[in-house]
Order: sequence, then C-alpha cells, then structure tokens
Amino acid sequence: MTEHLPEEDRIFERLQALNKAITPTFERCAGISPTRLRLLHELFQVTEISQISLQKQVDIDAAAITRHLKGLEENGMVSRRNNPDDNRVTLVSLTAQGRDKIRTYKEEKSRFIGSLLAGFDEPERALLADMLVRLQHNINLL
Repeated sequence: MTEHLPEEDRIFERLQALNKAITPTFERCAGISPTRLRLLHELFQVTEISQISLQKQVDIDAAAITRHLKGLEENGMVSRRNNPDDNRVTLVSLTAQGRDKIRTYKEEKSRFIGSLLAGFDEPERALLADMLVRLQHNINLL
C-alpha cells in the first residue's frame, strides 16, 4: 500500500518505523536501553551528581529517571543516597560494577552502530548525519 503514497509520506513512515524499531533492537543487541546507557555514560563522567541534575542532562521526566535509576540500582550499577546537607536531594553515583560494565556496553553500542551503518561509506555517513541534524532543527522549529 505504501508504494502509492507520495515520497514525503514514505519518508515520514520510514522515520516512524525506524523510531519504533531502533530502541528495542539496540536493547536486544546491547543488553541495555539507550536511555540507561546514556545515564551510565553521564554518571561515568562524574563522581556523584544530584538526580535532578542528571535528569536535566539526559532530558527525561522525573518519573522516567526514577524508574531507570531504580532498575540500574537493582542491578548493582548505580547507588543512590540522600544528600546529608539536604535530605530532599538524592545523589547518584556509578558503582564499581557499573564502571566495569559500561565499557562492555560501549563496545556493544559501537558494534550495533557499525551494523546499523553497514554499507554506508564515509561520505554517506556524513551526509546522513547532516540530514538528521537538519531534521532535528526543523522539528525544534515546530
């Protein structure tokens, strides 16, 4: 049925399909969701950070960060504690296990991206990156 759609509609449908497929496929390949990997990466850069600051850096809502951090904490990847100077603030840090595991996750992410971009040469990758930036810019204008 899509073969009868205008080119712009087919592009939009392909973007929607990619959006729907990329996260679960990445999680299946890497063993972690892209959001949780991003959280671990941000935590890898610091000794400790407030949960609110981390939430703002990753740009997710309060409920989502709590849910992700709870799961990472249950898996021994992060630790959370109340700030001794202000019990309303939760401090988050990467555990030793989290620091060790993030290396593996980064390697899996690199393999995933390599597979995703297989068959694209460097100029095509640069062009794709540029087009995606332009799409993001256009979305931000809406």
